[in-house]
Amino acid sequence: MKKAKILGLDKNVFFVGLTSFFTDTSVKMIYSVMPLFLLSIGASKASIGLIEGIAESTASLLKAFSGYWSDKIGKNKPFLIIGYGITALVTPLYALAKIPVHVLFLRFFERIGKGVRVAPRDSLISGSVQKDEIGKSFGFHKAMDNSGAIIGPLLAAFLLIIFPFNYANIFLLATIPAIMGVLTIVFFIKEAKSEKKEKNTTKISLKQLPKKFYFFLTIIFVFTLGNSSVSLLLVKTAETGINESYIPFMFMITAIVSVFFAMPIGKLSDRIGREKLIIIGFFVYVVVYYLFGRFNNISIFIFSFALYGFFLALTEGTQKAMISDIVSKDLTGTAYGIYSAILGIALLPASLIAGLLYDKVNSNAPFYFGSVMALLATFLMLAFTIISKMHKE
Repeated sequence: MKKAKILGLDKNVFFVGLTSFFTDTSVKMIYSVMPLFLLSIGASKASIGLIEGIAESTASLLKAFSGYWSDKIGKNKPFLIIGYGITALVTPLYALAKIPVHVLFLRFFERIGKGVRVAPRDSLISGSVQKDEIGKSFGFHKAMDNSGAIIGPLLAAFLLIIFPFNYANIFLLATIPAIMGVLTIVFFIKEAKSEKKEKNTTKISLKQLPKKFYFFLTIIFVFTLGNSSVSLLLVKTAETGINESYIPFMFMITAIVSVFFAMPIGKLSDRIGREKLIIIGFFVYVVVYYLFGRFNNISIFIFSFALYGFFLALTEGTQKAMISDIVSKDLTGTAYGIYSAILGIALLPASLIAGLLYDKVNSNAPFYFGSVMALLATFLMLAFTIISKMHKE
């Protein structure tokens, strides 16, 4: 008996995508103005990067534990409700922040919410579909996620134009879509009906994950060391003299390009394999960060933000689909948790290095550093692809 679908997609995949759309609308309303808000309450450029790094990294271990426990108990939905619920509760509290340390605490707790939900959510998507639809499903999810990243900055920019420098209005209104995301989970998402969702009574060990998975994680770690907070891209853009109410539109440009390409690239990855697309994506990132380091021109930056969206479409969904290819279904929660934790852990030194280079060297240095690290990751990914082919032959 065929499962009922919505727009050719599994119902879980569709409603998880809708949840991400609502939540990312909320988060990007806040995130697109956060660098400007932090500067307005006395934060330095180094502290902006540090706040992002601490918030991501200190909560990142939860991503590994939540993935492990979702595999262990055979359930994902409770983790989604708790994780998205925390984000909805924290969102209006940004309106009360008066000094940078307040934002640090709020970002930390909001990232705890993300840490709880990310791995179980990706595991739910993976467990809801067949192998030949994994790339398409993650592509759709990323498209919905980035659709929220279009609407969020657009709403934030509109509010800044009407109420200049009034960030509290943005934070309060961002609470509405966050709550809608939680309600979507509660009423429309079901546990994936597959063997992996039955309670797992066997002991789960990290040794069960293949060596290929850890090689891939090493590459992701190297790349992420040069992947500083997007906040610094916005700060660099603001230094061109552009009106601050237009800054959120930079996020929107990135999101539009990512939405346009995410699902076609996801389908393409199902046909031709993930490795080629990840290699192309890493190289696109090399170009983007080189352009931010080399120039200080708003026209070039607009093009760079568009190119950055293409990079996201090439890599984010594809990397998650690739993990589903590498590990067995009963370990996907654990694998996605470790993957997300590695991303979070690497962001602390990445953000700290970038912030210090920005403040202590010059505004170009962090982007040149990011470009070099991405180039190194590109070569490592080429080696990964060659070794994988050799083992298949």
